Amino acid sequence: MEHVTRPDPRKTAALSAALSGAVDLGALKARADAARQQPAAPSAASANGAPAAGQVPWIVDVTEAMFQAVVEQSLQVPVVVHLGAAYSPESQQLGATLEKLAQVSGGSWIFARVDLEQSPRIGQAFGVQSVPTVVAIAAGQPIDAFAGPLGEPEVQQWIARLLDALRDRLPGIRAGEANAGEVPVAEEAPEDPRFVAAEEAFEQGDYAGAQAAYEQILASEPGNELAKEGLAQVKFAARAEAVDPDVIARADAAPDDIDAQLAAADAEIVQQRVEEAFKRLVDTVRRVYGDDRDRVREHLVGLFELFAADDPRVAVARRNLASALY
Repeated sequence: MEHVTRPDPRKTAALSAALSGAVDLGALKARADAARQQPAAPSAASANGAPAAGQVPWIVDVTEAMFQAVVEQSLQVPVVVHLGAAYSPESQQLGATLEKLAQVSGGSWIFARVDLEQSPRIGQAFGVQSVPTVVAIAAGQPIDAFAGPLGEPEVQQWIARLLDALRDRLPGIRAGEANAGEVPVAEEAPEDPRFVAAEEAFEQGDYAGAQAAYEQILASEPGNELAKEGLAQVKFAARAEAVDPDVIARADAAPDDIDAQLAAADAEIVQQRVEEAFKRLVDTVRRVYGDDRDRVREHLVGLFELFAADDPRVAVARRNLASALY
């Protein structure tokens, strides 16, 4: 059975229309011709975000804040957007396949990973119905897509067809292909003084200072996972000092009180009642809408960051959260 989605004008038009609400495709299109006349080696690091830790610069973890900048890279090379979720084994499998192929691509295409639990509006812009979904963008326009897991040979063939179709239109493809097969070796980075300052403030109980330090890092590097984790720890530590154990009873008596539900979840985490805390907030997400839902979701995702990514309690809660949201 042929699993790879062939270009469909109707699908392409629908994706383009959906994406147009999230990025300025008109402006990108206006610059596309000029970009074709100025070949340049592609680098995802020039987007308003950082490459994934330990990875080559054309492998990028994308957030809503930096999505426009990553899409702009498609003026030079195709951007392959992987829309997945941590709770989905199929997402993890396909993401690993794409990362493996991107590692040796020389930057002839950019692999952009989107965690839909962290950035749900990107998924909404693309009209994602299931995970994983992969969308190819060129010159600011979605041009092809497929949903569901594929084997490595099929993914490789899909990318090869993509590059063949675009090689004469996007100037960075040939430049990247000249380096294909060469995986850059990351040099060990010296200790970052920004993190040293944040950690020292945290250890001294200066939560406001530590939070400000981590937020300053994220202001310039929105994709910095270490800073995100540090910020989550600091925020929770500050809240935990003021936790009132009685808030759990108050929250149980007032299920529509959002502030009480958030505080009660914090109290349950402090008491090592992790599953109860996660369930409380997932149930709250199911009951509320709009800004309240976003607020509860963000609080819950922040609690996830207090634990190891492979913690089974987090995995279960992520699946339940996805079910509540979609």
